[in-house]
Amino acid sequence: MPATTDSPAFEVTADGDPAIGAALLQGLFDHNRAFVGPDDTRPLAVLVRDPATGAVRGGLNGRTRYSWLYVDNFFLPDDLRGGGLGARLLAAAEAEARARGCIGAYLDTNSFQAPAFYEKQGYVRFGTLTDYPAPGQAKLYYAKRFATA
Repeated sequence: MPATTDSPAFEVTADGDPAIGAALLQGLFDHNRAFVGPDDTRPLAVLVRDPATGAVRGGLNGRTRYSWLYVDNFFLPDDLRGGGLGARLLAAAEAEARARGCIGAYLDTNSFQAPAFYEKQGYVRFGTLTDYPAPGQAKLYYAKRFATA
């Protein structure tokens, strides 16, 4: 039987072109829209700036999408930790997410980072990837449902 040319070609690549990821993400959003409506993705950041220079010292960034806040990165330098600033930053992000109509928030952290902090803020672990980013460590996945009025 002769080989067919109907099958799409594929390639394996290490090309880091952002256009590749953008094309795949757009295809996924187009597919999802039929099931859940528009994604309504909006960035969200809560920043701590140096009062003298205006440079970003810490904070969090993420996005709201599909009625959920995703916290992508959250960092405070050591001299800004332990005084409640992190809890206030996270609460401010959650308040903005609620104002945008979100029903909850989710994030991931590593076992050596801040799981106790997130649990103290009401986040519940829903998944664990063991031996990541290295053997003996774990990637932990958390979510928090916002209280309904």
